[in-house]
Amino acid sequence: MRMSHLFAQTLREAPAEAELTSHKLLLRAGFIRQLGSGIFSYLPLAKRSLTKIENIMRDEMNAIGGQEMTMPVVHPAETWKETGRWYGVGSEMGRFKDAGGRDMVLAMTHEEVVTDLVRNVIHSYRQLPAMVYHIQTKWRDEVRSRGGLIRVREFTMKDSYTLDADWGGLDAQYREHYKAYFNIFNRCALPTIAVESDVGMMGGKQAHEFMYLTPIGEDTLVLCDNCGYTANRQVATFQKSAVVEDEEMLALEKVETPAVNTIAALAEFLDIPEAKTAKAVFMVATISEDEQDVEKFIFAVVRGDMELNETKLTNAVGAKALRPVQEDEIRAIGASPGYGSPVGIKQGTLIIVDDLIQAVPNLVAGANEDGYHLLNVNYGRDYTAEIVTDIVAVEEGYACSVCGQPLRTSRGVEVGNIFKLGTRYSADMNATFLDKNGKAQPVIMGSYGIGSGRLLACVAEEHNDDYGLIWPISIAPYQVHVVALKGGFEFAEIMAADLEAAGVEVLYDDRNLAPGVKFNDADLIGIPLRITVGGRSLKEGGVELKRRSEKERDLVPTAEIVERVRSEIAALQTEVDAGVMVVELPE
Repeated sequence: MRMSHLFAQTLREAPAEAELTSHKLLLRAGFIRQLGSGIFSYLPLAKRSLTKIENIMRDEMNAIGGQEMTMPVVHPAETWKETGRWYGVGSEMGRFKDAGGRDMVLAMTHEEVVTDLVRNVIHSYRQLPAMVYHIQTKWRDEVRSRGGLIRVREFTMKDSYTLDADWGGLDAQYREHYKAYFNIFNRCALPTIAVESDVGMMGGKQAHEFMYLTPIGEDTLVLCDNCGYTANRQVATFQKSAVVEDEEMLALEKVETPAVNTIAALAEFLDIPEAKTAKAVFMVATISEDEQDVEKFIFAVVRGDMELNETKLTNAVGAKALRPVQEDEIRAIGASPGYGSPVGIKQGTLIIVDDLIQAVPNLVAGANEDGYHLLNVNYGRDYTAEIVTDIVAVEEGYACSVCGQPLRTSRGVEVGNIFKLGTRYSADMNATFLDKNGKAQPVIMGSYGIGSGRLLACVAEEHNDDYGLIWPISIAPYQVHVVALKGGFEFAEIMAADLEAAGVEVLYDDRNLAPGVKFNDADLIGIPLRITVGGRSLKEGGVELKRRSEKERDLVPTAEIVERVRSEIAALQTEVDAGVMVVELPE
């Protein structure tokens, strides 16, 4: 490909709204252009890399028995209503009506569609196990699109779906996907870890996320360096311990605490540790009941030195969304902002208590009266809750739930996920098969996804320097960037043709521009190998060959350049392959 004809344009500066390194470089190097919030065009350079990423996905899915197909982007709402997700998913779902007035959905995922296919195709246990996959466009109306391709509204995903007759079959296919996903990321030269995660709107029994560790990540991960425990903070657990043991319940006592409306101020005022206080968190949950959305007032109670985990709370109450409350809403239930307590709250409020609260006697809580708190509040005696469960967020240094050693946290970007759906969709949509005894059973399913655009952005985030991108050979848009300088255009043209005839992918800079401009663009675009052809090097009997990742340049005789380039490409691929190793799902 000649750069004079390339449908792209490099930029000296990135637009002001681009904050992340990958976003800036992909824009500046001419890989992507933004059409609207979270909506991007992938220009030829990006498309070539995405195709390579998607072919790696195909390789790994085919290797574990996958059959590729394509499912539609637009879905009739009826299938989503069958599973309840039409009612349970919030504003991120793209809903519209067709010309006939029928409710339609823009695909945000394909569980309903594949389950509809399953109930029409799978009839007997003899057809199981099976696995199908596709690479298709999705739409999720993200409120906060950010980071270029990291969080977008329109994107492409590889989705695969496993179909089994029993749970052991699901476990086996889940393990195969776990290994295949690490193969995919390693072949793209992206370091990742797998963490336990929330099943979220997908539902099911178990889930893992594959995370690229980076400070730009929106997800907080909880890690134990001692035993290897890993989890997304949304679902991470830890060993909880009470402040005191065998302390007798004391009598409830109301005390004046003027202008003391935070946990920190309360602990200082009463000269007690924050762990001896109860923190009240008010939320309003949107819950789907009888195909209707209703709002319920939530009163959550956690120990004062801990923070509420909203994901755990959402799951505990089965909410589709949570929102903060207004002051008048708090007062309407008989509580007081800054002085809230579950003691004496009006009926109709859903009280959720962290399980540690039961083990900590004589806490200090609000009195539901401005300027007053209650001493010696005890769960079970002074109030009860509809739900008692873990709703606390894990913090750095908390004790690992497995081995008790201190946990640490890290930021990460989710680049893939796998879910054990079980019968979540097949039961709702009557996707059954006849077992060996002729009895109808729901197909047991798994769902597995990777976003190709986000993966591309994460590779760009990982592989760059002050001058631009540095693509791994496995997904680089081209393998070699030929730069022709004065006195070298004629030979560069011949050499580029020879390289292409030898099966090498060549980006040929034939533009009549200053050497500095061409070198800057070559560094910015980040092709793994660069060959510079100029009158000076030709007089010395060769051309300059340089790896993008290194400063050293070799003068290679013109007669040897094709073989040397092929050797360098093989060496670069070997380096990538060295990072591909079998990673098993922990028992």
